[in-house]
Amino acid sequence: MSGPSSPSLSAKAVSARPPGAGWVVLALALAALVALPVVVVAANLAAPTEGVWSHLAETVLGAYVANSLWLMLGVGLGVSVGGVGTAWLVTMCRFPGSRHLEWALLLPMAMPAYVVAYTYTGVLDYAGPVQSSLRALFGWKSARDYWFPEIRSLGGAIWVMSMVLYPYVYMMARAAFLEQSVCVLEAARTLGRSPWRAFAQVALPLARPAVVAGVALALMETLNDFGTVHYFAVDTFTTGIYRTWLGLGQPAAAAQLGAVLMLFVLSLVLAERMSRGAARFHHTTGRYRRLPQLELRRGKALAALAFSTMPLVLGFLMPGSMLAAWVIQGSALSGLGELAGNSLILAGVAGSIAVAVALPLAYAQRLRPSPLVKACVRFASLGYAVPGSVIAVGIMVPLTAMDRFLGGLFLTGTVVALTYAYLVRFLAVSVNAVESSLGKITPSMEAASRTLGAGLGKTLRRVHIPMMRTSLLSAALLVFVDVMKELPATLLMRPFNFDTLATRTFTLASDERLADAAAPALAIVLAGLLPVMLLSRAIARSRPGGEE
Repeated sequence: MSGPSSPSLSAKAVSARPPGAGWVVLALALAALVALPVVVVAANLAAPTEGVWSHLAETVLGAYVANSLWLMLGVGLGVSVGGVGTAWLVTMCRFPGSRHLEWALLLPMAMPAYVVAYTYTGVLDYAGPVQSSLRALFGWKSARDYWFPEIRSLGGAIWVMSMVLYPYVYMMARAAFLEQSVCVLEAARTLGRSPWRAFAQVALPLARPAVVAGVALALMETLNDFGTVHYFAVDTFTTGIYRTWLGLGQPAAAAQLGAVLMLFVLSLVLAERMSRGAARFHHTTGRYRRLPQLELRRGKALAALAFSTMPLVLGFLMPGSMLAAWVIQGSALSGLGELAGNSLILAGVAGSIAVAVALPLAYAQRLRPSPLVKACVRFASLGYAVPGSVIAVGIMVPLTAMDRFLGGLFLTGTVVALTYAYLVRFLAVSVNAVESSLGKITPSMEAASRTLGAGLGKTLRRVHIPMMRTSLLSAALLVFVDVMKELPATLLMRPFNFDTLATRTFTLASDERLADAAAPALAIVLAGLLPVMLLSRAIARSRPGGEE
């Protein structure tokens, strides 16, 4: 009798297990794997560095801190003015070209900051066409005869990054303005507020959380940048990590610099949260109509057009035109196919893996939305806020130790390790997209599938994934573009004699071969255009009751 009773007891035990327990275990394991590099960097704060850290603190650490702070302050101000101003003008005003500018203002997102830095150096440097023309025009013989702003400087880095990163604020602010209720804006007008005072006192406070979030994203990208600050000889934490790791051969000291940089990022996140305080921003009505647009004429229309066009010209059209001109003039194309192949394969694999990891994380959170699961998913998504150089150090430290134990180079400097770094860095992009798409599927469809005998895995495979196909593809595409542009992690972790479009662009530009760097740089830009177009389309459709 004991034989037949055992299966029954086993079946009861299985049925008593809460649904989704297996998915939760899988999600926790994946979250731990993705969060490991961040934990490693934090754990190295107390590691001995044989006096290297004290040497850095006495010599260059002050410059790293000061330059990073000035970069954050300058870029934060630049992207706030450019992003919010252009978003308000194209959303709430009508002037010549405003409809085209709605999507065109996102185009600088396809431009990596280091590519823009190289093009402006080629144009504005002493031997560039601008200064050469000025010398020919006024008869100047040398740089001592005139003054010209130095592009390779902290100010130049701030200017370049502001021109490239303002779309983060623009897209967040524009989406917030599109979602605002007409009734609130009309109430401000009936109280005697002019359109500009209504913007400052009503629309901008309502959009404040989105604007602050956009600025925070731009500043995180600023702290992650390596190519621009390295080329402009601006010492920041990212350049310091690179030099300490490769120049001094001190991974522990590099990890400690990375930990300090993580504190900068954490301070950004906390500042964004604390800036809200107890304030809450709510729309007071669910009624949405087409937003009334202020018709601008003559001088005001011309001023609005000039203000809105300037960041597009400076951040995309001018650098893109220079790259195209250099390619036409005979930029070196040898090896471009191999570089593009390496970049495309890495980006495609990383995008696919990111979606494959994001799916069980989001699904486990849907099945069991406990505080533990939510915290693990959020912690796994922390990598996007951590610079690529920090993630690279967090991965290289344990892999190097493991290779020493194994007696060979089995993990360090491999494509597997590099792909792992991309996953940690950009998983949050795919998690956010998958979570949003999964949340739009009604639970009743899940319940119907379960009543028909399908398990959780089969339900995900046959019900959810087909309905989420477009969102999954978009998530993979966004990660794809980010990987194509990523430079710090790729430089630190790429296999020997393995180049991508980003690393070859950096190498050629560092050797002052700016024209030869144009072809790979232009290929990176072209790869980023399609996702930018899709993003613009999604923002335009974000207003409830708007046109489809």
